[in-house]
Amino acid sequence: MSDKASRRPHAIAASCVFDGAVAHRNAAVIISGERIEGLAQRAELPADLPVHEMPDGVWLAPGFIDLQVNGGGDVLFNDAPTPQTIRQIAAAHRRFGTTALLPTLISDSPAKMKAAVAAVDELSAVEPGVLGIHLEGPFLSPEKTGVHAPGQIRQPTANDLDLITAPRRGVTLVTLAPEQVSPDFIGKLTRAGVRVALGHSMATYEQTREAIAAGLTGFTHLFNAMRGLDSREPGPIAAALECTDVWYGLIVDGAHVAPAMLRLALRGRGRPILVTDAMPPVGGTRATFTLNGDKISFRDGRCTRQDGRLAGSCLDMASAVRNCMRLLDVSLTDALRFASTYPAEFLGLDTKLGRIAPGLRADLVAIDCKTIEVHHTWVAGARE
Repeated sequence: MSDKASRRPHAIAASCVFDGAVAHRNAAVIISGERIEGLAQRAELPADLPVHEMPDGVWLAPGFIDLQVNGGGDVLFNDAPTPQTIRQIAAAHRRFGTTALLPTLISDSPAKMKAAVAAVDELSAVEPGVLGIHLEGPFLSPEKTGVHAPGQIRQPTANDLDLITAPRRGVTLVTLAPEQVSPDFIGKLTRAGVRVALGHSMATYEQTREAIAAGLTGFTHLFNAMRGLDSREPGPIAAALECTDVWYGLIVDGAHVAPAMLRLALRGRGRPILVTDAMPPVGGTRATFTLNGDKISFRDGRCTRQDGRLAGSCLDMASAVRNCMRLLDVSLTDALRFASTYPAEFLGLDTKLGRIAPGLRADLVAIDCKTIEVHHTWVAGARE
């Protein structure tokens, strides 16, 4: 952090403050320490309260929450699942308004999973922006591996269950293919407080509904690496769009999913979440990196293998918000909700994050309402 959260109350004023539900014109957020103390009109602020004025046209909004971050700042979590790697990734993404995230481990060995969990556990005690861990695999469909190493895809063991369900400080999100595990396994995870999402899956519609009944509430990068919609086998996509108590991640980069399909998702009954599926080039300087022994190149806004297959993305959350507005005809307030409020709800952290309200943590982003460029971010009251 570039500064420490002041213990003295102060305010940040802007032409508009979006609290996660309502846009307040000419308002200010009052902060004391790490917490939000209140929301007030600019004209009603006490005369002796220090005020940091944002430029005209800059909005204040809840900080972005990214649930799928493989890398950033030229490092990949799988390559070195250590606290230092996580710090480097988080710092790279804060430049783009992401104030909280889940470092994401792509399918890997039991030893790598254990190291990743330990690193996140250690860092979540001291870094408020690290909310927990996302284990994307390895309990996935061999038919839908994407860029995951096929040799790492496997069935869960008792040791896996013990590792994933062990008590820890942060949130644990697991992406799995329901057809590769039992509903009982999903139930054991969710009863332990683990969030479970479907991804890299060939599940049928019925298998997906059984998984939802067992406690699954998420869908990782909807449309990508999962059985497609079909007239006689609607699969997981139809189940996601017709259920009310689910959240689905969307990669809005113009490459992963056609805008028409994303607009279809926005008409579903569940709640959309913006995710980046970010790789090392985000906030970095290098145009290439290695994943599972393959050279991945960042070119023309895409991260691809030599065979042209997409390998994660080079998307940041501010760009995802901008793309929502540009490609999907979404309002700024809705796009901001997809980037903060809904992710917090999915993780069960909506009483702490994702909104601007008294008592919540002062995670904020200041953005230009037209260009969606990030001016400043605050994590737990500390400005970057």
